[in-house]
Amino acid sequence: MQRACRRRTPANTAFSILLVLIACILMFPGGPAAAAPKGGSIWGADYFPDVPLVTQEGKTVRFFTDLIKDKVVAINFIYTNCPDSCALETARLREVQKLLEDRVGRDVFFYSITIDPKRDTSKVLKKYAEKFHVGPGWLFLTGKKADITLLRKKLGLLGEEEKKSKDLKDHTLSFIIGNQSTGQWMKTSPFENPYVLATQIGSWLHNWKLPPKNKLDYADAPELRNISKGEALFRTRCASCHTIGEEDGAGADKNRLGPDLLGVTRKRDPAWLTRWLKEPDKMLAEKDPTAMALLAEYNNVPMPNLRLNDADIQNLLSYIEEETHRREHHHHDGHHHDEQH
Repeated sequence: MQRACRRRTPANTAFSILLVLIACILMFPGGPAAAAPKGGSIWGADYFPDVPLVTQEGKTVRFFTDLIKDKVVAINFIYTNCPDSCALETARLREVQKLLEDRVGRDVFFYSITIDPKRDTSKVLKKYAEKFHVGPGWLFLTGKKADITLLRKKLGLLGEEEKKSKDLKDHTLSFIIGNQSTGQWMKTSPFENPYVLATQIGSWLHNWKLPPKNKLDYADAPELRNISKGEALFRTRCASCHTIGEEDGAGADKNRLGPDLLGVTRKRDPAWLTRWLKEPDKMLAEKDPTAMALLAEYNNVPMPNLRLNDADIQNLLSYIEEETHRREHHHHDGHHHDEQH
């Protein structure tokens, strides 16, 4: 599957336009709202096709009129039978949705549009959304193949390699966030930090008009630390579905999409675990008993193939081992302290 390409806005010349917008923001003291042109003069009804789409509830809506006009939106293209990273995209956006809370559906809107409308009917999309415990304000949409392809072209989410391929697995791995009324659009990666995405969608695209919940002081800022390659992989690829040592903690997610990984390197056979990280799709296709048990236990959300190489896998397993040791040591010290008191 392709990584996100570098174009950052709907049209081929859009990145240059975005740079001009940023320059205007810096030049004019009136701020972003005063500097940015209205979206209608850039990407409005004359640019975006108002094609019909159908939601997971079976309701017909129009792309421009009903979904994006004068709204702040996050849009990605998926298909429910994807063996690769569509599940990761959905899981990551689910994290962002939780961070934005009830603003989703009110002043921020999420849309996931299928690229496989022949298979992904409204009923299929509804079941898919339910598997991921998706909250209100996030629509999963299907429609005519030609209309969906046109939308992808207009949004800059149809890669050149993908145009030549008929394999759905070659679809571009990226999604776009934007504010149609101001003309601000940015293509980003599903591997982005959910807090960064929540800030971009919830504050940047709203021109920072909403005040922060709590006042922050630089004096209270934590020191930055260098993180290992394994931790970076875990945070970007695994943390959307997994935790390490929070299964019974106060912060544990009751709707977690995958098992807690504390001590997993001791619980699982090393060879099995290595292969599971490398090619889970093949193991599921082969009906591996452990893989099938995990699939059934976690609401039939499949482990995606993250395209990890051998070095990535070793780094990831080393981090899980280190974090397991750290958490177990911390728990032991805390328990010993309680006994003394």
